[in-house]
Amino acid sequence: MPEGDHITPVLPSFSRRRNLREEIIETLRGAVISGQLRPGVVYSAPSLAEQFGVSSTPVREAMLDLAREGLVDIVRNKGFRVTELSDADLDDITHLRALIEIPTVRRIAEAGVDPAVIERLRPLATAIEDAARRQDLIAHVTIDMEFHLTLLGLTGNTYLVETVRSLRSRSRIYGLKILAEHDELIPSSHEHSELLDLIKEGDADGAEQLMRRHIGHVRGIWAEESAAEDEESHP
Repeated sequence: MPEGDHITPVLPSFSRRRNLREEIIETLRGAVISGQLRPGVVYSAPSLAEQFGVSSTPVREAMLDLAREGLVDIVRNKGFRVTELSDADLDDITHLRALIEIPTVRRIAEAGVDPAVIERLRPLATAIEDAARRQDLIAHVTIDMEFHLTLLGLTGNTYLVETVRSLRSRSRIYGLKILAEHDELIPSSHEHSELLDLIKEGDADGAEQLMRRHIGHVRGIWAEESAAEDEESHP
């Protein structure tokens, strides 16, 4: 079994942060979702802490929080391993997300949103595209989650938001790196700005269709990489 000290993910270093533990949790969660941290690899708190430029304690505490969320498993006396999900698991998660997020976005568009609120979401949409251009996958999935949860939060339904947060955290989007390297991540990233335009215009049908396509990308991305891995293992 490979150790985290031998397989090094690309993680940012932290300097002065307002809440270091939350920053580490957010970054590690993004690394799991984007596939920067992979199943089958044991990552140690000291090796990750060295990359972050912090002590092992906040990293270990963050990983324990992610273990409680079901994102990683504790490997006794060694570290942590990303919880592996089957294709069926990922299908089920994507299906549930579609059942919740698509009709909710439609209702938001139908109800109407104050244009000032829409404009407050614009910086997040822009930041998602910027992360795609920089091929910063962790920032991409982290800001993407913030955008969608903030948008869904306009319903005022905290239970709905927390359910989607849990589903998104358990997602795995392993093909992002391939798309980013070929500049194919930018078009899907721009859909966030398009979605805001549709909601601002009150176009419920358009918002629903775009959200359906947007969630469909998630299934397509990891499925395509899974197929590519199968071809490599069975030439």
